[in-house]
Amino acid sequence: MQDFPPSAAPQRLKRRADFLRAAKGKRFHARGFTLQAATQFGLEQRGVDRIDLGSPAPPPRFGFTVTKKIGKAVLRNRIRRRLKEAVRTAEALPVRPGHDYVLIARIEALRLGFPAMQAELVRSLGRIEAGKSKAQTPRSQSTSATAAPQGKPGRNGRPD
Repeated sequence: MQDFPPSAAPQRLKRRADFLRAAKGKRFHARGFTLQAATQFGLEQRGVDRIDLGSPAPPPRFGFTVTKKIGKAVLRNRIRRRLKEAVRTAEALPVRPGHDYVLIARIEALRLGFPAMQAELVRSLGRIEAGKSKAQTPRSQSTSATAAPQGKPGRNGRPD
């Protein structure tokens, strides 16, 4: 883990493939946003923990998503600007080099105070890096789907 200075603007995610890869990684739900994290493309084959000390690791990148369910463009842009500024000005973000982070905004991101949003961002990054997040896992078939159908018993006492 590495702390980055608050004045440096973080690198941005811009390609759809990077956003989709982050969606398959770790996930943490905070009040104002959902945070997704994954290793950058090409690093997962080599193993992120085994990056050569001689070659610099790529800096972490951030992506921001605000869906149309939130509101019109003016509101979405205001929320996106707040999230970008929270990432840019946070004191010490506990992020890893070679990782991509995506913030998916909620309407509460506009209602939260700015210091509270920054604290929530630092807390969520710390939790996702500590491995205390709920990683997205494929859902297995439930036992009720494989069992016999459970309907109302008919006249003979058996399910219809």
